Order: sequence, then C-alpha cells, then structure tokens
Amino acid sequence: MMKHLCSIPLALIAGVILATSAYASEADVVDVKISQSSGGSYSFDVAVKHADTGWEHYSDAWEVLDNKGNVLARRVLVHPHVNEQPFTRSLAGVKIPAELTTITIRAHDSVHKYGGKEMTVKVPR
Repeated sequence: MMKHLCSIPLALIAGVILATSAYASEADVVDVKISQSSGGSYSFDVAVKHADTGWEHYSDAWEVLDNKGNVLARRVLVHPHVNEQPFTRSLAGVKIPAELTTITIRAHDSVHKYGGKEMTVKVPR
C-alpha cells in the first residue's frame, strides 16, 4: 500500500512538468524594423521572444503577411535560441504589393505553431 502512495505524487509531479514544458509559451514578435531597398523590395529585422528549451520546442520561423493573411515571405530559423532571448533575424528581398499600406509579422514555434503576439507595421513608401 505504501508503494502506491509514494508513486502517485511522483507521477503527478512528472505529469505537471511535462504539461508545463509542452505549454511553455508561444513565439511572440517583439520588434520589427522594415526598410525599402533600391529596386523596390523590402528588408526586415524581426525580433522574436520564445521560451526555447532546445530542439524539442523552439521558435522555428517568422512570416510576413498581407492584410488577408496570405504569406508574402517566410524566414526559417534553423536552430533553437535557448540563451539568446529575444533574438533578431533578418530577411531581404521581400516583394510587397504597392496597394498594401501595412503588413503583419507573426512567429511560429515547433510545438504551438502560431498564436503568439503579432505585430502590424506600416510599409514605408
């Protein structure tokens, strides 16, 4: 009987730890800098904050969206940033249709996919 009482709290603790790590956070966009390049394309510097824990849960991309949610560009992040938070990565050569006055940046992580804080910014013309 004593053996079962001891194993219940350990199982409960293990479950809480696993649930907490799986739901640590979603990836948030915390800063966006956009500039127009010669030739009409745009460059982005995007800062993302996420509780990366390693290869099993990390922010793995961010995207530039038009006002209908269509993806205009995607920056793939190829490794976790456990000790670098928030982190900034760049993307150049993004074409933005002339009729768009704003764009939205959203981040993606390997567990939650989308759902974190997005940023909508004005397109400089």
